[in-house]
Amino acid sequence: MRAVWSGSIGFGLVNIPVKLYSAVQESNLDLDMLDKKDHSRIRFQRINEKTGKEVVWANIVKGYNLNDEYIVLDDKDFEDASPKKSKIIEITSFVEAAEIDDVYFESPYFIEPDKSGGKAYELLLRTLEKTGKAGVSLFVLRNHENLAIVRPKENYLMLHRLRFEEEIRKPEINLPTNVKISKKELDMAVKLVNEYTETFDISQYKDEYKKELMKIIKAKASGKKPTVKKLRVAHTKSTDIFEQLKASLGGKKRVS
Repeated sequence: MRAVWSGSIGFGLVNIPVKLYSAVQESNLDLDMLDKKDHSRIRFQRINEKTGKEVVWANIVKGYNLNDEYIVLDDKDFEDASPKKSKIIEITSFVEAAEIDDVYFESPYFIEPDKSGGKAYELLLRTLEKTGKAGVSLFVLRNHENLAIVRPKENYLMLHRLRFEEEIRKPEINLPTNVKISKKELDMAVKLVNEYTETFDISQYKDEYKKELMKIIKAKASGKKPTVKKLRVAHTKSTDIFEQLKASLGGKKRVS
């Protein structure tokens, strides 16, 4: 893996030299865009809007449009905006991880200590494990300020980037009104939930869509007609929700 950030974690007066590695990877099929006429690949080019010519990546800079004039920024400018936050993940407070709503969680990263920071890393790990707390910090990654928490995971530390409150939309959605749920309907629904309740095991869930799509790709490549699964939707004749719940019981297939 290649580190996406290097610097240190500030823990009181203790600095722990660390590197961050992305903890996730894409699992989607790598599909290219093609011209429908001859299946030639579609390529995107960075074009100078004045000359119409392509610009190589090495000659591209970033700029901000201020009063119709572009102010060009270089790497030093981004770092100078917050030298400390560009190099230090300073833990400013500790919180119960359970207090953070799941909607705020974004990207996870593995935290690897430098050789010189091994003891301090282990100390922070054990302290967070013992207290059940997570460290809150603001730091700069890829020219953006990020809110994050540092928390223990098994025998190592993880960093989770969090969304800012301003990034979460208000739930402006239409909800049902004046709906009455009878006790027998609620009891039956609870019974159904209990029947389908099991210990969560992430390894049981696979990207089946990708696998089926790959079967279709291979079939088409060999000139065969792809085998398509028929869509089966279970229905009950009754429109009464209680009867639908009742008919649903006993339908759970246990995974061996």
